[in-house]
Amino acid sequence: MSQSGKPNPESDTLADRLRDSLTTEVNKPDFRELDLGSPVSPLRYQPRGLTTTTTTTTTSSSSSSSSGSVTGRIRHAPVIGRSDSVRGSQSGSSGNLRTTSQSRSDSGTTSNSQPLVSSASQSSATSPATAANVLPTGNICPSGKIQITGMTQSRSRSDVLGSGTGTYGHGSIMRGGGSSISPAKPTTTTGLGSPRHVSSSSPVTVGGGSSSPVAAAENLWRRAVLGSDAEEVKRVGNEMYRKGLFNEALKCYDRAIALSPANAAYRSNRAAALTGLARIGEAVKECEDAVRSDPNYARAHHRLALLLIRLGEVNSARKHLCFLGKASDHMELKKLEAVEKHTSKCGNARKVGDWKAVLMEVDAAIVSGADFSPHLGMCKVEALLKLHRLEDAQSKLLEVPKVEPFPVSCSQARFCGMVFEAYTYFVKAQMDMALGRFENAVISAEKASQIDPRSNEVAMLHNTVTVVARARVRGNDLYKSERYTEASSAYSEGLRLDPCNAILYCNRAACWFKLGMWERSIEDCNQALRFQPSYTKPLLRRAALNCKMERWGAAVSDYEALRRELPNDKEVAESLFHAQVALKKSRGEEVSNMEFGGEVEEVYSREQFKAAMNLPGVSVIHFSTASDHQCKQISPFVDSLCTRYPSIHFLKVDIDKCPSIGNAENVRVVPTVKIYKNGTRVKEIVCPSREVLEYSVRHYSG
Repeated sequence: MSQSGKPNPESDTLADRLRDSLTTEVNKPDFRELDLGSPVSPLRYQPRGLTTTTTTTTTSSSSSSSSGSVTGRIRHAPVIGRSDSVRGSQSGSSGNLRTTSQSRSDSGTTSNSQPLVSSASQSSATSPATAANVLPTGNICPSGKIQITGMTQSRSRSDVLGSGTGTYGHGSIMRGGGSSISPAKPTTTTGLGSPRHVSSSSPVTVGGGSSSPVAAAENLWRRAVLGSDAEEVKRVGNEMYRKGLFNEALKCYDRAIALSPANAAYRSNRAAALTGLARIGEAVKECEDAVRSDPNYARAHHRLALLLIRLGEVNSARKHLCFLGKASDHMELKKLEAVEKHTSKCGNARKVGDWKAVLMEVDAAIVSGADFSPHLGMCKVEALLKLHRLEDAQSKLLEVPKVEPFPVSCSQARFCGMVFEAYTYFVKAQMDMALGRFENAVISAEKASQIDPRSNEVAMLHNTVTVVARARVRGNDLYKSERYTEASSAYSEGLRLDPCNAILYCNRAACWFKLGMWERSIEDCNQALRFQPSYTKPLLRRAALNCKMERWGAAVSDYEALRRELPNDKEVAESLFHAQVALKKSRGEEVSNMEFGGEVEEVYSREQFKAAMNLPGVSVIHFSTASDHQCKQISPFVDSLCTRYPSIHFLKVDIDKCPSIGNAENVRVVPTVKIYKNGTRVKEIVCPSREVLEYSVRHYSG
């Protein structure tokens, strides 16, 4: 809430994000790292079940230095007394619950949400069973990650740091204040660590007197971005990151970098926030800056390696993952090797034109870890395009990850002999050609050529696209001038260089049509539809040609396909009707009762029903009731079938109005559709789907 008492839209948004946020392990910000005898020793997660005794202390997390050892200041919070409700349940405790730089009021309300850490002044002893896992006193680490000095391992009660709730010792703790935890909810999901149990004993609210966690969090980071202590700003950024508030964390890290531009840890943390926002290109750049600032900073190398694996750039990723001569993480090394293996197989399959294998290997590389790779995404688009699955290729093109700015680490990396970024434009040019966007294809090919002028494959495509685009323009100009023979020659020139171009086949078919060369026109229409099955222009032209050549069965088939593609086109519907009439006539069937644009006839009496059943040809009778929901849904579709199949009689019977007809036909369930042919029932469908109903109608209309 604002000071005026009005709701704050920004705070409401922040509340939603606080509630729903989750933090990922791989890209968590850098915390204090411990020197345990190795140049690089990032903190690891502790298995679930970390619990606290009633004597605990808390400090704020400090940033890690470039060397990874503890050098920052540790601030100890003042001792905080428990509320009466909590004190009564913990009479045997040896110490008091502490939180970072906060005080608890008599009602049990405090603020901030720092992880519990060990304190040098703690008096409780560590049990022998856990002594081997205890870190040196004073080290700071994320809560829930590793065993802490003075905090015993116990399976009887657990705690958690996460998106707002948790249990420490006895009693529930709610971060940020505002409301208490309901005992009816036994578990909570956290942003750091695993779900843990929430105690049903009396709640304690943490929030510094604020009535809302939104206000507390907002005030915290607003103060931080205006502060002058880089370490404190970075600490608040880490808090925002743990809550999943990546934008707020990013602002804090920006401020920390402004105060201390040479600090590699701040830039590495900024990369983590950018990764959380799916701004991978910027995250890579930030990691590169961190490595330049401190070439020995292991965390930045490791984070950069993980990002490069996601981008599919395995060579640079290996260099950063093994910058000390050996891999810092064997699991990540295995992921890198898997991506490298499948990417290599993908390139080999592409060389021999095995596009199905290309699809399989691309998917395997993405699953292995290269889930944000633009060139692998574009390779999938190219494979679908070569398999003449144009609609699938268009769909996948929209899903290709956007990486901006394009990372320097990947600027000279190659895929199938082409620079990554050049390959992206290489595939775009092919897509534009297939879709008839010849001018765009030329622009994309030129960009690919500028990025990678040494690639022979890019140079060949650039030349092909330029020549084909010119041939198409010249052919269009000649066609408009009614010089159809010369126009067909121009289109043929383009097809020699791009033999799978449906647009050029369709244009040349129009030339043959004008020249009266109908068979050749049909051949080119067939070729165009082979490469683009849903391309309506060649289908319209072929249907018209089949009518001219009195191939009525083929014409009806083409017009029916067009009706499915263009259900609201009246010209197509009328052409279909005339083709159906002509087909009936060619078979010697009665056509006097056929009428274009007829409506479903409603039946009101037994006599009318019997007369309709005995009509020559096919009759479709729809039994329904006005009140049935399913009947209301299928009725408009039956009306559309009446328009699309004018040679069939469509009738409808409301069995509530005419129960005698329903009883005579033994109709017990609606909707029911019965099909009669020359007075004999040939099909009965109870509760038909649209697909089944149309298939049956089409089957008996032939």
